Amino acid sequence: MSTLPWLDDGDITFPDPDLALTDPNGLLAVGGILSPERLLEAYSFGIFPWFEEGQPVLWWTPDPRMVLFPGELHISKSLAKAIKKAPFLLTSDRAFREVMQACAGDRPYARGTWITEEMIEAYCQLHDLGYAHSVEAWEGGTLVGGLYGIAMGKVFFGESMFSHRDNASKIAFSHLVKTLKDTGYALIDCQVPSDHLASFGAREISRADFMKQLPKRDSNSRQPGQWPLQ
Repeated sequence: MSTLPWLDDGDITFPDPDLALTDPNGLLAVGGILSPERLLEAYSFGIFPWFEEGQPVLWWTPDPRMVLFPGELHISKSLAKAIKKAPFLLTSDRAFREVMQACAGDRPYARGTWITEEMIEAYCQLHDLGYAHSVEAWEGGTLVGGLYGIAMGKVFFGESMFSHRDNASKIAFSHLVKTLKDTGYALIDCQVPSDHLASFGAREISRADFMKQLPKRDSNSRQPGQWPLQ
């Protein structure tokens, strides 16, 4: 990593995403702090942090990029049956920190250890500012599933999800995607490939095509996206 640019704490600018490494795919820069200003700058360029405890902050922008266009959402027959039964109470932004803490645990389909305490505190700040949101699935007053991410413009940058009951996160995610589609969101960023997300219709596109989908970086580019869930 010695050849990668190291970011100063006070400078929120990033290198051109096209300078990212191909191995490991998308690693762009190292260092800096997870301030709200830096995180918003990162997302406006399609860059996200991903690092483990004890590492400096690592900034990524992989090519290709896994995305889900809301109109391409695929619901399997078994999931459709589960949704029809309405087994969970679905809410939004009622337990943001708790959702992140649950996402930090191990899941069979996603990485978990990268959600450090530093990361949780940083995204809770973005939540307080109206950018970061959670969707929760409740069973009898117990949080059993959910997800969180960043809403900017008409793009939702998905970060992580968890499930402590069968289909809890899948139902929460399906509800989110359908609602974002109805609200006019253009894209859901899934970051890196996974069979779990591909089962919903997510697919890979080039970094160049992904960048075209991002909000234009003008004076309004870092405004929170309209959040349609309650």
